Amino acid sequence: MINTFKQQLEVFSKAIGIRNRRNEILASNIANAATPNYKARDVDFEVELARSLSVGPIKTSNDAHFAVASKNLPGKVQYRKPLQPSMDGNTVELAVEQMEFAENSVRYQTTLNFINGKLSGLMSAIRGE
Repeated sequence: MINTFKQQLEVFSKAIGIRNRRNEILASNIANAATPNYKARDVDFEVELARSLSVGPIKTSNDAHFAVASKNLPGKVQYRKPLQPSMDGNTVELAVEQMEFAENSVRYQTTLNFINGKLSGLMSAIRGE
């Protein structure tokens, strides 16, 4: 039972770690919005989660199959391409960074709530409720 429960929560525990790392990167972007030549950075959550769970890219088994390539490299912080580049070389767009930070924070909290629900359900089962 413990291994099964552990396996169920593994995805969510890794997701929390990646979301936390992403919040730190996005907060750094926001803090450096006025720093000349600062380049906005981010990580691709889905690529990082797949990498942390050791889920590799789709492999082709026949020459007639198409290989699917990711635009982002796993384990690497990517630079964000600005919609409106600034004259001082800074690529941080405050509205974009704030929106990304808010969305990531909501997803972080949702993942925590899900884990809490799973643990509460397990505790109820243990108590026989």
